Amino acid sequence: MKAAENRENSQMFDQIAGSYDFLNHLLSLNIDKGWRRKAIRSLAEIHPRTILDVATGTADMAIGVLSLNPDKVTGVDVSKGMLDIGRKKILVRGLSEKITLIEAACEALPFESCSFDAAMVAFGVRNFKDPELGLSEIFRVLNPGGKLVVLEFSLPRQTWLRALYRFYFHHMVPAIGRWFSRDLSAYRYLPDSVEAFPKGEAFVTLMNHAGFSNADYKPLSAGICGLYTGIKKN
Repeated sequence: MKAAENRENSQMFDQIAGSYDFLNHLLSLNIDKGWRRKAIRSLAEIHPRTILDVATGTADMAIGVLSLNPDKVTGVDVSKGMLDIGRKKILVRGLSEKITLIEAACEALPFESCSFDAAMVAFGVRNFKDPELGLSEIFRVLNPGGKLVVLEFSLPRQTWLRALYRFYFHHMVPAIGRWFSRDLSAYRYLPDSVEAFPKGEAFVTLMNHAGFSNADYKPLSAGICGLYTGIKKN
């Protein structure tokens, strides 16, 4: 069942891969770039040498985290279309020795235990078919003392802003997505998956269940996005 679900997910993202980066920045009014920088900065304190980027997509985070000067970044994703675009970006920038992209599901990471100093997931954890298993796998492949950082969409806390945000997400986002990507279903999936995602303390609880210590949640941009962190204790 999980394999079939992952194939369905990968096919959806394959279809929108060509317009994914453009629409990400357009639909978030470029605010997503600042969120990504904050997530990367939250890893700086541990000086990671090896970093895993789960649900790497077109490798924006994998490329961005090179600002921390790691030895190696490995990105994984179930979408071949997304990875193909990511590989082209890496090749053009001459980063092939620093970044490797692999087609794999988060629920079955193809790495030995204790392989990475840090892990990241940017706007991909709500696409996990089994979030707790995915988090447990990330925990397994982290070194003791390793850190996980997760960025994910959420819902604003203020009632009026939440109503405005929901209108934008459920009506305007699918229309804009369909116009540019010609794929309505993917951009209907986006707001539906955000609504269903276990937000805030609920996701912190999932991180705790997966084994992470000091799990924490910080709302960004009035709660539109959440920044989650957790440590694999020594």
